[in-house]
Amino acid sequence: MNLSDLGSTIARRYDDDIISRLVDYVRIPAKSPAFDPNWAEHGYLAEVITSAKLWAAAQGIAGLHVEIVTIDGRTPCLFFDVPATQGLGSDRTVMFYGHLDKQPEMTGWREDLGPWIPKIEDGKLYGRGSADDGYALYAALTAILAIDAQGAPRPRCVGLIETCEESGSFDLPPYLAMLAPRLGDVMLVVGMDSGCGNYDQLWVTTSLRGLAGGVLTVEVLTEGVHSGMASGLVPSSFRIARQLLNRIDDPATGTVLLPELQAEIPDERMEQARTAGDILGDQVWTQFPWVGCSHGADGHAHAMPTTTDPVEGILNRTWRPALSVTGAAGFPSIDAAGNVLRPKTSLKLSMRLPPTVDGHFAAQVLKRKLEENPPYQANVRFVGGEGATGWNAPATAPWLKDALNTASQDVYGKPAAWLGEGGTIPFMGMLGEFFPKAQFLITGVLGPKSNAHGPNEFLHIPYVKKLTAAVAQVVAGVR
Repeated sequence: MNLSDLGSTIARRYDDDIISRLVDYVRIPAKSPAFDPNWAEHGYLAEVITSAKLWAAAQGIAGLHVEIVTIDGRTPCLFFDVPATQGLGSDRTVMFYGHLDKQPEMTGWREDLGPWIPKIEDGKLYGRGSADDGYALYAALTAILAIDAQGAPRPRCVGLIETCEESGSFDLPPYLAMLAPRLGDVMLVVGMDSGCGNYDQLWVTTSLRGLAGGVLTVEVLTEGVHSGMASGLVPSSFRIARQLLNRIDDPATGTVLLPELQAEIPDERMEQARTAGDILGDQVWTQFPWVGCSHGADGHAHAMPTTTDPVEGILNRTWRPALSVTGAAGFPSIDAAGNVLRPKTSLKLSMRLPPTVDGHFAAQVLKRKLEENPPYQANVRFVGGEGATGWNAPATAPWLKDALNTASQDVYGKPAAWLGEGGTIPFMGMLGEFFPKAQFLITGVLGPKSNAHGPNEFLHIPYVKKLTAAVAQVVAGVR
């Protein structure tokens, strides 16, 4: 293929069509069902998936079949199937994955930005969902179009775009079971819902952490009482919750104390972390929006990470468990908080797990550790303790490793890099079970400061153009 023409074709499609489509997509509050229980009634998921289908059907890809697949009571999926070219047959199938549902709004957006207010600035499209990962369908079909425009041979390509990923993909298994006969013998899975260490080269995701979570509730009274009369005699529900959390992790270091939630880090992943650490250096931790501190001697001090060692930082967020408190209930607002000892405290817990730890087992361990022998015989409950097992990629086949390095060198001028990710994509574990012989190219555009799920989320436009070109080159090389 003429790689210059390939890149130019893809860049023009983004400039002339796709970016405007993604601008429209950002405007639609297509929240995942966990954040919008009335998703079917609101119709936003149906709107974004219908728009994507109409766009796909209008691209003129030879032999393309595209349809919206539905199961009663479940969020819809988009399925496409493009036959191989030049007699390559269907025994070499590439499967693309993406999703169109979004995280909720989140607070803290810059004053001139917002989750549903698209804005292009400095080569970035701000707004919820375009990078995570509404662009995936458009990138997949654009890669196919660019290959076909050069008359190059290409394997059969299929795609599955869901609308439940941000809720844990709980609707996906029935669709996979229903569509498995139509997917065929998948040789390579291309998922573009992941991250990149920088915007300078192709990054390949090697692992994803699992997740175990639930709501911890500590109850000591049936109603609130005067704190002056009761404090010191009636134990604080919040203090009891603090004690229980201390069973899970060390409050000074954040180290998770439960051996059942630990895993041995494979030698290959250690070596990849060292290489990535050499590439990224301090960017591993400086990419986050640290708050400034007024007490610094030079006036420029800021909050610090758990470690400034790049390799340890990578391992901490990819292969070691970590607990976060992501929500709370039972607290009045500060301006409404009187001198009252509250009857109960509820905390939403999120435990990220090493990729090889079983998520459901971890959730059971958390429940047992939190509920057993409650201090002061308080009423302690850990409910909704659901788990999702992470994913560790199979060994990369030599042909794919060579193809990735070549594509990264040709498109970015630098070799490909391999890195684990701290997030969870339940779909990957499901696909690993459905296609145990498949190779995986899991990548994405969620690089430094892109802030998926948080405020000021953005899509890095120059990077997504190059990523699409790199993916096209890899797909064209599948034989």
